[in-house]
Amino acid sequence: MPAAPAPRRDAARTSGRRPSANPWRLDLRELGRRAGAMQELERTASAPEEWKVELIGVPAGADVHLRLRLESVMEGVLVSGEIQVPLVGSCARCLEPIEDTLTLDVQELYAYEGSTTEATSEEDEVRLVDGDFLDLEPLARDTVVLSLPLSPVCTEDCAGLCVDCGQRLDDLPADHTHEITDPRWAGLADRFASSPDTPGDDTTKEN
Repeated sequence: MPAAPAPRRDAARTSGRRPSANPWRLDLRELGRRAGAMQELERTASAPEEWKVELIGVPAGADVHLRLRLESVMEGVLVSGEIQVPLVGSCARCLEPIEDTLTLDVQELYAYEGSTTEATSEEDEVRLVDGDFLDLEPLARDTVVLSLPLSPVCTEDCAGLCVDCGQRLDDLPADHTHEITDPRWAGLADRFASSPDTPGDDTTKEN
């Protein structure tokens, strides 16, 4: 007789150990809880929306590259490594488009529930391991957004825009100027500018 198929519960157990479909969510079962255990990973995840400040940010759906080391310690899991993201925005001085790449170092302890770190820290001061998983997205978001410049520039010596014509000063000649008329004489200047050139009248008449 043919061998009986393996019980379906075995397949479910195997399936349960597959990597999470969410690249931000890490399965820690392979790492374990033995202090000193270490695991390195490199993966790419999609940036959620709202990773930005007013003038610059990470485009939603852009690739976020993660190169991390997970280390099991007594209190939890120490996450360290590097996050790399693309940036797009506008120069705060001349409004020209900006494209750049931001690379940031990270190091964060995810504490086990019930650990001394979890018990002695405020709720918003510590990140927690969620069972056999941890979520990297809040850590990456906070690291990136807090590092974004509030006044990004296309170049450090960007001269900005001309206050009179609004053109980019770096694209204009060095002697670019605008004639400034005293506002008290502006009406008179406009009148002469609009009058046709005529020869002067001789107000002295011979009798």
